[in-house]
Amino acid sequence: MNKDRKEKRLPRSYFNPKPVKVGEELDVTISDKSKRGDGIVRIGGYVVFVPNTEPGDQVKIKISKIRPGYAVAEKIS
Repeated sequence: MNKDRKEKRLPRSYFNPKPVKVGEELDVTISDKSKRGDGIVRIGGYVVFVPNTEPGDQVKIKISKIRPGYAVAEKIS
């Protein structure tokens, strides 16, 4: 192995099972707002960003993307 090259390691959270799945629909209450203005809800400690929502909104969401540390959902009602 080349000593000048560093191994890239993925965080452990990358491999952990996520509490949501793409396409899953959930009824949630938005708890916070991100720096970018998206609403935030936490599901089992896992952050889900929901654009076009405000804290306190009760909405139905559909998970559209899952990443190692967060998910993105769209508001459906």
